[in-house]
Amino acid sequence: MNRVIRITAALALAVGLATATLAAEGAAISGEVKKIDEGAGKITLKHGPAKSLGMEDPMTMVYRVKDPAMLKQVKVGDKVTFEAEEAASGYTVTKMDKAK
Repeated sequence: MNRVIRITAALALAVGLATATLAAEGAAISGEVKKIDEGAGKITLKHGPAKSLGMEDPMTMVYRVKDPAMLKQVKVGDKVTFEAEEAASGYTVTKMDKAK
């Protein structure tokens, strides 16, 4: 009986980890930098669907950035992948990398 419980627990853990990995991969949004406002800590991004934010259609939006240093790593026209979260004050980019 203990062996069955251990196997079941191991399988549940493996499925949970796989699901978390897939969810994290699905959170990345592809976009292009359209405008950078370092003084306000904002970036304008043209992007495709952002399912992690509940956005099904491509659009251009202004986002706050969690860390202003992110704005120094990109320039207008750069292709990026980013993650964002919704807050009471709007949407905030929490992670951003230049696209490869």
